[in-house]
Amino acid sequence: ILTARSPSGVYLARHGQTAYNLEGRFQGQLPVPLDDTGRTQAVELAERAAAHGFAALWSSTLLRARETAEVVAAGLGLEPTYDERFVETNAGNWTDRPFADVQAETPDLFAKFVAGDPTFAFPGGESFAEQEVRVGAALDDVERGELPALVICHGMVIRAALSVRAGHWLPHGQRVPNGALVPLDPALAAEMNFGGGEATQAS
Repeated sequence: ILTARSPSGVYLARHGQTAYNLEGRFQGQLPVPLDDTGRTQAVELAERAAAHGFAALWSSTLLRARETAEVVAAGLGLEPTYDERFVETNAGNWTDRPFADVQAETPDLFAKFVAGDPTFAFPGGESFAEQEVRVGAALDDVERGELPALVICHGMVIRAALSVRAGHWLPHGQRVPNGALVPLDPALAAEMNFGGGEATQAS
């Protein structure tokens, strides 16, 4: 599925599916585990990743990413480096709430979230701009380490990473499937089939 090589030597992978992804509920930084589909996606991701000869594996510290990384690590024979800068956006007051409820209460703000508006901030939580800063700093450390490298993370983290690399905000860059493997290159990422499952809204 993935044949082009990332010029940076860095790839990003979205964790496997969770029940919250399937239900349309904000999980933010909650310790939500993979569901059965997500565990299958992690195995499939490990199989696709094996073709890239990764020398390093990094991961978000959140449970759904850690569970995905453990499966990939076993397949690649690598020890993950866990970095909290790759965690999903802090969803603040929206954490653990269904998308539909939030949309009904604050439709304009929810629309900004869905559109990936660069000015968006979760009420009581983190802004997209704040997330972009920490993700960019983490990527600098990844690129100073062994390459090629794979980072297991989250939908909005992937969008932030691609935005950092592009030098401008990419509002829809988070819309990649669970279990997807994405090169850290905005041009390649815009054109490729990443593999993984059906795309679910990052949360």
